[in-house]
Amino acid sequence: MIKIGMLTSGGDCQALNAAMRGVVKTLTNSGEKVEIYGFLDGYRGLIYGNYRMLTGSDFSGILTVGGTILGTSRTPFKLIHEPDENGINKVDAMKKTYKKLKLDCLVILGGNGTHKTANLLREEGLNVVTLPKTIDNDLWGTDMTFGFQSAVDIATNAIDCIHTTAASHGRVFIVEVMGHKVGWLTLNAGMAGGADIILLPEIPYDIDKVVDAIEKRSKNGSRFTIIAVAEGAISKEDAKLSKKAYKEKLRNRPYPSVSYEVAAQIQEKTGREVRVTVPGHVQRGGSPCPYDRVFASRLGSEAGKLILDGEYGFMVGYRNREIVKVPLEEVAGKLKMVSPDSSIVKEGKLLGICFGD
Repeated sequence: MIKIGMLTSGGDCQALNAAMRGVVKTLTNSGEKVEIYGFLDGYRGLIYGNYRMLTGSDFSGILTVGGTILGTSRTPFKLIHEPDENGINKVDAMKKTYKKLKLDCLVILGGNGTHKTANLLREEGLNVVTLPKTIDNDLWGTDMTFGFQSAVDIATNAIDCIHTTAASHGRVFIVEVMGHKVGWLTLNAGMAGGADIILLPEIPYDIDKVVDAIEKRSKNGSRFTIIAVAEGAISKEDAKLSKKAYKEKLRNRPYPSVSYEVAAQIQEKTGREVRVTVPGHVQRGGSPCPYDRVFASRLGSEAGKLILDGEYGFMVGYRNREIVKVPLEEVAGKLKMVSPDSSIVKEGKLLGICFGD
């Protein structure tokens, strides 16, 4: 008998269900008897012992379903050692639940913060296998995360749709794409959607360079400009501030987000009409694209194999077009950033894309 617990933590995304399905189908098809405990709403379910028993039928028909059948929540790693409002030690509570249910392994699906906690549980002696989930594609140790391609499709479609109205009205349009710390999603969607300017957290922008790119397009006969802006895009001036000073500025910024600040600056410097579109959580929603369905299923299958082989303490990742196992201690606490010197950025510049630097 194999007894596993499963949970999805952090922000939701497409293909979470597909990945869990891959794990369960692999285990059940092995001929082994399996008990599956689905913890509800992420680590909260593990902390407070909120779970439901799952069977193979719970995973039938969910390959194409977005979101997560287990629910999710954010349990910040920086608060993981702090007792909750009732004085409960979260780490001890998770270990207690694991041991009470006599689990053989925890299967944890999540992003960067989720992997920090997963590695902590590994250090505490629990058997853990993880799967790389995030639309940001910023997890260290894997070339790709599931949810990313689906989000790229949605963000690209938003940019595609903006093109016709931008061309019709001859305006500057800004499309704000998710990504507070890392710009992979904005970079890929911007390039796929034919954005003229792409602003990323990793490449601080000079607003005058952005304005120059707009004016250059106008002189060359273009009626409109499309700008893809990451949520976490930052100006060169703000990048020089201390972390504390920058947070204070954000608290007092008279704009809903950086995109509206950029829009106001462009409008002031050029006199052009600027419109901002924010797809927001639409980028996390809906059915996973075919790529993510296949990719998440493959990752889930390999996770199931690790459990059958008794190999724990790994994230199932993807490197050089092959599924690999990556030690959790190599993953936790690291972000995969967009390098300003990366080939994709250089190629974007060769295509005429302005990155504001």
